[in-house]
Amino acid sequence: MSSAAVTFAQDKSNQQRFLNELKELLRIPSVSTLPEHKDDLLRAAQFLADELKRIGMENVEIISTGGHPLVYCDWLKAPGKPTVLSYGHYDVQPPDPLDEWKTPPFEPTERNGNIYARGAVDDKGQMYMHVKALEALLAAGKGTLPLNVRVLLEGEEEVGGESIAKFVANNPARLKADFALVSDTEMFAPDLPTLNVGLRGLIYTEIEATGAKIDLHSGMYGGAAPNPFFALAQIISKLKDENGKILIPHFYDRVQRPSEQELQAWKSLPFNEEHYREHEVGSKELTGEPGFSVQERTWSRPTLEVHGMPGGFIGAGAKTVIPAKATAKISMRIVPNMNSEEVFKLYSDFVMSLAPKGISIKVKLLSMGEPMIIRTDNRFVKAATEAMKEVFGKDTVFIRSGGSIPIVAEFEKHLKIPSVMMGFGLPDDNLHAPNEKFHIANFYRGIESIIRFLQKVGA
Repeated sequence: MSSAAVTFAQDKSNQQRFLNELKELLRIPSVSTLPEHKDDLLRAAQFLADELKRIGMENVEIISTGGHPLVYCDWLKAPGKPTVLSYGHYDVQPPDPLDEWKTPPFEPTERNGNIYARGAVDDKGQMYMHVKALEALLAAGKGTLPLNVRVLLEGEEEVGGESIAKFVANNPARLKADFALVSDTEMFAPDLPTLNVGLRGLIYTEIEATGAKIDLHSGMYGGAAPNPFFALAQIISKLKDENGKILIPHFYDRVQRPSEQELQAWKSLPFNEEHYREHEVGSKELTGEPGFSVQERTWSRPTLEVHGMPGGFIGAGAKTVIPAKATAKISMRIVPNMNSEEVFKLYSDFVMSLAPKGISIKVKLLSMGEPMIIRTDNRFVKAATEAMKEVFGKDTVFIRSGGSIPIVAEFEKHLKIPSVMMGFGLPDDNLHAPNEKFHIANFYRGIESIIRFLQKVGA
């Protein structure tokens, strides 16, 4: 196996250039959920398209969608070799609350060996590792790669990925590949090479409660007019019990328990529950279903969470108003063998049955994604474990994630390919929170791991 690409990636001047380029990308506030950032999403897509063209990728295209654009390119001049579909997303979460950031979220800052910015690890930094690994391989191979490559980048992952899902479903021939490479996950612990082999699915909903036709004075109408906030509180309180068990009828009917082998492997992971409680969660106690470990509760059990309840008066001071309307944003994570459409119907029917007197309820589905389990008995996973062991000097561990990457299920459904989820984030990287970061050493080790992985598959 040629080491020229690894040497290229390890060159200090190249490493600094890679990091400076990443900072340019991080400065673009590509927040996909906010309409005012539409032009920023296009700017980020153009940045990536220009870079892919510069490094020598072919057929580079920005593809318009009903939402934010996709970026596609390929290099398909390795006959008889496998084809990888490299995936990532360039959109980011909103940076709020801004006052909790130590440095501005869209001005990347280096501190303590980390780069801090919104999108640093989720997923601009990790997606950019793929681009830089391809650059190193193309430079070392004088314009050639050890295997065939397609690249597909999206700008809607943080809002459900509807456009890429349609594109994948409608273009299986154009995206034909043997496997997908996804770097949007994390390592279980620092310096411990990790492959993610399971994801929970996601059902994101909004409950809208309506009482009176307009906002009302609480002195004149309080005691007679229905209050949508109380209605939501009453409904939400009946969705889970005090132990975290979800009370929707038949919700758990399809839940599939992990194998004993997998459970034993999780027990062997280096995990300190007290450290997790204090330093990662930061709460007085951990909650959740009794009788299950933290890994089981976060990786292999379904959940129901409330994310926000906009409505009424939330400004400074007092305003005695009974709001006409209030909403609650609620999501469920589902696990293998559960079906998102079936679960949403169970949830929606139950919520509607709880509507208090005088209140009209609407249940809206905002986004949906299926759970996934990846088989580990294939040559791509084997090559990935070998590549990461060479870089980190330790055996690679298999874990699941409590999060969701809906496109992984779409790749399996429409392209019939497995995904290798090779991530280099850390548990304390503050995904979706203030002060998001990416460990700079992991950025470089990720690039090297991907280079070695693609070389092994191509060999």
